[in-house]
Amino acid sequence: MHLELPEDIAAEQVDEQPIPASLVRRPVAEDKSIHAAVEMIRAAESPLLLVGAGANRKRTCNMLRKWVAKLGIPFATTQMGKGVIDERDPWFLGNTALSSNDFVHRAFEAADLIINVGHDVVEKPPFFMHAGGVKVIHVNFSSASVDPVYFPQVEVVGDIANSIWRLMEQLEPQPHWDFSRFMTVRTAGETSVAQGADDDRFPVYPQRLVADVRQAIQKRGIIALDNGIYKIWFARNYKATAPNTVLLDNALATMGAGLPSAMAAKLVHPDRQVMAICGDGGFMMNSQELETAVRLKLDLVVLVLRDDAYGMIKWKQTNMGLKNFGLDYGNPDFVKYAEAYGANGHRVASSEALLPLLSRCLNSPGVHLVEVPIDYSENDRILNHEIRELSSKI
Repeated sequence: MHLELPEDIAAEQVDEQPIPASLVRRPVAEDKSIHAAVEMIRAAESPLLLVGAGANRKRTCNMLRKWVAKLGIPFATTQMGKGVIDERDPWFLGNTALSSNDFVHRAFEAADLIINVGHDVVEKPPFFMHAGGVKVIHVNFSSASVDPVYFPQVEVVGDIANSIWRLMEQLEPQPHWDFSRFMTVRTAGETSVAQGADDDRFPVYPQRLVADVRQAIQKRGIIALDNGIYKIWFARNYKATAPNTVLLDNALATMGAGLPSAMAAKLVHPDRQVMAICGDGGFMMNSQELETAVRLKLDLVVLVLRDDAYGMIKWKQTNMGLKNFGLDYGNPDFVKYAEAYGANGHRVASSEALLPLLSRCLNSPGVHLVEVPIDYSENDRILNHEIRELSSKI
């Protein structure tokens, strides 16, 4: 929380003392709601677990990992739920980076029950409810915000970790559960995600970028994403293995947040590798913070993905059938720009050079800015058309 006072108010002398902190414990869910949820899960044919933003807390992560290990219920994640459960898990179906028509959405269509853990209305829901359709159990700290497309049949309201533990204690894998359709979807989705990971074209292909970053950074290393089209590629293709290792904003999607978020993460976790991943547009909105990072002597890598345009808006503009207008611009020499602040500047000259350079920067002290020319020419074809067409055929 940031609290700002007018100067005259802040300068006033007061006699009051701070109120002592009170003991507060999170409430736990009521027994009847736990029982109702248990009965729904037992009776379901193809239950699916959806992990959202509210689940990205330490105790909840631990409980959900035990849940999946015990019950073997397949799961998907929202953008802000990445890493709650290791996304290398064989029960992981995919991330809902795209709003619809991705492979993971075919799993939602096949489910007869969605256990929605940590749903947050700041994230666009990856499924819409309708009368007579899929049933939903809402597991969260607070009650559901009911509307025409989200009206869960059962709400388990209280401490999420406690709720998951109590549900898990009363559940066993059911012999009639059928996850065959989910596994078909998973196989097709994994094949799609792997495509382009070793593409040698230059400027760098987005899928190659994601794969190389994942290979370069440690398991518990942190990436902080600014807001642009690359955020979709990272949310969809980057396998998060630990909670809060992919920092992104899926609500207001404020540009310029990537670098400050990475700096804060490094201050909190000085022992971990941290990388800011920014588009050139978002980076230039807060690029002066390079000086702060240098002054604080942070060990930090800053990727600047250069396409000389507002790539996300260009992608949306193309999908709407509009001509490219007002989205291209010039940029400074980012290597010299970094050096002007006392940081180390690097420029990728080929796709093959990307991974070695990332590894070297992550293992060297100081602030390292890496300019990466990026090829977004196939964003519209792949994200708006190809994925939808291929996923519809499985």
